[in-house]
Amino acid sequence: MAQEQTANSQVKKDLQQILAGVYSPAQLNELIPNLLNLIANQPEYVGKKQWVDQNDIMLITYGDSIKKQGEAPLHTLREFLNDNAADVLSAVHILPCYPYTSDDGFSVVDYWKINPELGDWQDVQSLSNSYDLMFDGVINHISKSSDWFQGYLKGEEQYREFFTEANPNRDYSSVTRPRALPLLTTFETAHGTKHIWTTFSEDQIDLNFRCPEVFQKIAELLLFYAQQGASFIRLDAIGFMWKELDTPCIHQPQTHAIVQALRALMSAVAPHVKLITETNVPHNDNISYFGNGENEAHLVYQFPLPPLTLHTLQTGNSEKIVEWMSSLEPCSEQTTFFNFLASHDGIGVRPVEGILNKEQVDHLLSVVQTNGGRVSYKDNGDGTQSPYELNINYFDAIRNANADDQTNLDRFMAAQSILISMAGVPGIYVHSLLGSGNDIEGLERLGYNRAINREKLDRTNVETELANPESRRAQVLSRFKHILSIRKQQRAFAPSASQRVVATSEQLVTFVRDEQVLVAINISNQAVELDTNAVLKGVAHDLISGNDLSGVVTVQPYQVMWLAK
Repeated sequence: MAQEQTANSQVKKDLQQILAGVYSPAQLNELIPNLLNLIANQPEYVGKKQWVDQNDIMLITYGDSIKKQGEAPLHTLREFLNDNAADVLSAVHILPCYPYTSDDGFSVVDYWKINPELGDWQDVQSLSNSYDLMFDGVINHISKSSDWFQGYLKGEEQYREFFTEANPNRDYSSVTRPRALPLLTTFETAHGTKHIWTTFSEDQIDLNFRCPEVFQKIAELLLFYAQQGASFIRLDAIGFMWKELDTPCIHQPQTHAIVQALRALMSAVAPHVKLITETNVPHNDNISYFGNGENEAHLVYQFPLPPLTLHTLQTGNSEKIVEWMSSLEPCSEQTTFFNFLASHDGIGVRPVEGILNKEQVDHLLSVVQTNGGRVSYKDNGDGTQSPYELNINYFDAIRNANADDQTNLDRFMAAQSILISMAGVPGIYVHSLLGSGNDIEGLERLGYNRAINREKLDRTNVETELANPESRRAQVLSRFKHILSIRKQQRAFAPSASQRVVATSEQLVTFVRDEQVLVAINISNQAVELDTNAVLKGVAHDLISGNDLSGVVTVQPYQVMWLAK
């Protein structure tokens, strides 16, 4: 009992200190006891894995990315993964699986329910029995059809401060705009005409975290997700959380404080749950969400990696990615990167600001459009627009229109091997794991750019293709399983293992993990000689091919080597 009281006292002290710059003393006097009551009513989590290692490999998928007629898609997903990839995947990021009205799930109507078209909480918990789960905390905004916003429109007192009212005559040119849509949306309410802050769309109403009741509700929500089986919680669009006029309204100190407070709450009752921040912004802003390495996000998305890897394969030149990798500082023992190449969103352009020049970015835009993709733009606040993301399936993004199918498959797997080899937790999108291509039909039918990489697959059709070893799906999945199974056996690929970049050839990406394994990836269509003795002395064993090698070795076009001492 005394130990519990001491722990509560520490949490109380931490929360008061963290939130002192967010809420007034009077607000904290009411909020902190409510948060402590939340903590007191949480279950005890026993035997949960506290941190990540080389076995952590996450699939990114919608709940209905794989479907079978007559089955709840979440049930189908679990059965499909158990039958086809359970030996290599440890975790599943289920993209928003709640009732929604737009944006493929990111305009949530009810945070506490599962979309009945996907299944129910029992299906989610069944999936959590086989895999660690990442839930989305879509907490920057909520659907205009939600009870919260409908209550606000009706003038219900409990929701009076839940949303941000704004004066349309003020100057908002300093505000960072992620999309080319109006910042404010007009609504008729019980208290008259109001102009409400809507960062992403008129159907996605920003929550007002100046209101302590909003923070309390969100804290309750994330603790509920832990109860439902979450081992990771992704804080979607978190950078836009705090609105302050005459600022960019992104990455504000109050935003960081709120993330730190959520971390403190989670650490107190569910220390196995890792928070991951989603901030599609330049690298230094992105890693600011690590805080001091102990007090904020456990993981941050490695957003420069997708466009840099695409640039690397499409130019056959590793200079930029090697330079960037060399600049990465080691993470703390309690933080790491979430590495990914593809996801439900497009390939962000902003993360390579200051890394690639305009000519190099324009080349990426040209490649994507040539390969059937689209480019999405954002408003700059001065009447101009600039590219925000590239919308394309990653296989098609990497593809060389003049190369044969096998070469393009090799190019794709070389790109994926960069992801799998780097320090951090790898996240593999379902359409990458299964070798999908652009969904042009879906793009044209649905009418928005991101639909090109969100195809819904029929399980029977996919497994028919997987049964044919000559099909692209079968070859891609087989090669993923081969390299991932090796990764899981090597402590050198643990997220915390050291990473040292080695400058060799402009046609190679070469780095050493844990001073034990030399990673060599040919990103060009030319064979390249590599002197292994410059890095590893004596005979080395290539974990991927199974061959013993020493001295000067030849790395074939798009070949991947993991040379172990």
